[in-house]
Amino acid sequence: MACMERCKERGKELVPPQHPQYRRTAHSMSSSSLLRKRSDQLMDSKAGSFLPLRRGLLADLHVVFLGTKLFPLFPAALVALVASYFHFGMAWVFASSLVGLAPLAERVSFLSEQIAYHAGPTVGGLLNATCGNAPELIIALLALQRSKLQVLKWSLLGSILSNLLLVLGSSLLCGGIANYTKERLFDRRQADVNLSLLLLSAACHILVFTYKFAARSGEHESSDVTAVGLSRACSVVMLLAYGGCLLFQLKTHRQLSEIQENESDEDDDSVPDTPEIGFASAFAWLVAMTAVIAILSDYVVGTIEATSESWGISVSFISVILLPIVGNAAEHAGAIIFAFRNKIDIALGVTLGSSTQISMFVIPLSVIVAWMMGIDMDLDFKLLETVSYFLAIVITAFSLQDGTWHYMKGSVLLLCYIVIGSCFFILRSSLDQGGFCDLDTKKTLTPKMIMRA
Repeated sequence: MACMERCKERGKELVPPQHPQYRRTAHSMSSSSLLRKRSDQLMDSKAGSFLPLRRGLLADLHVVFLGTKLFPLFPAALVALVASYFHFGMAWVFASSLVGLAPLAERVSFLSEQIAYHAGPTVGGLLNATCGNAPELIIALLALQRSKLQVLKWSLLGSILSNLLLVLGSSLLCGGIANYTKERLFDRRQADVNLSLLLLSAACHILVFTYKFAARSGEHESSDVTAVGLSRACSVVMLLAYGGCLLFQLKTHRQLSEIQENESDEDDDSVPDTPEIGFASAFAWLVAMTAVIAILSDYVVGTIEATSESWGISVSFISVILLPIVGNAAEHAGAIIFAFRNKIDIALGVTLGSSTQISMFVIPLSVIVAWMMGIDMDLDFKLLETVSYFLAIVITAFSLQDGTWHYMKGSVLLLCYIVIGSCFFILRSSLDQGGFCDLDTKKTLTPKMIMRA
């Protein structure tokens, strides 16, 4: 008490460790925190002569580039730029761009966390929610600009399937095997919120698909344009629901997410409660890396058809399976590490939260942006895609309904992902065989053309 009084007299205020300033919700924390390479502790114990250098450009370079275990993958971005400039093979450009996206996506998540320290939990949470799926959002917008709507839909669907089945399944499997002797319970409250939003998203997709099918069958007088209008209305509803989710998680019911976060504070490797980089530097690096992500994403979208022909793999498999696995490698690895440490609540927050962001924010935002661009994009992902989407959500919801977890649930989710991936591997849609590049999204398709597609 005497120490606190003396500090207050000097104009300082001691903030206890449990003060809300140090609490972070699921939106202001990313799984990539565990992939950071810790700086040598001896550097902090050296004389104060090093401190000015630590705050300088060299220190920022050290934190940003060497502060992650994925730093050996950074040269892949440079390889992609060189391969594109010297007109190397399209497959080289695609592969190097895809690999280069992994460390950049992890660093964007890290930088958004650093800004959250300075901007407060609400602003930081909103920023992290936006930047959490930056590669998916940028790829979607670039595919939309190039009128490649099917690539856009496949890539976003693949991100959701990857999070729900591959990442969550791997987390439950690995964590269940590593902690089979411990009590395997988790808090269902936060998971129920995300799953209810995912079911709402699935309902919108199914209703749009059913509406178009009913119109083609002649049961009701309608047209494809009205299905597009229905998709736009559903997209507005989904964005409003996502905004309510942010308000719920960041403001009115923050304690639901803080319960998950406080569990990780017991670990010696948890992220420190002080920023590692200044606000201005973090913001500048965030803008720069987002720009590089945009360039690499443009390479990915522009070379995906040539890569498909070169590798002999369908565009659907590349978009649904390969893109999400590589683009979210850091986030996926972090979720599995959390599960290994018996912190399944955080792993669930990462996987379900990321899926909710894509389904309730990125997809409807793409529909609204397409509307502004005069492109008729709807929520109809076609039969196989819609069924896969719905089944993934239902299987995940059933697996988590009793509030317990074990390796068998993870194995079921993984096997489901393998089955769905096999379908897309052997799938050769008409877009792969014909007018994929020259897709005219503004043309109204006739029922015969739709059935043939």
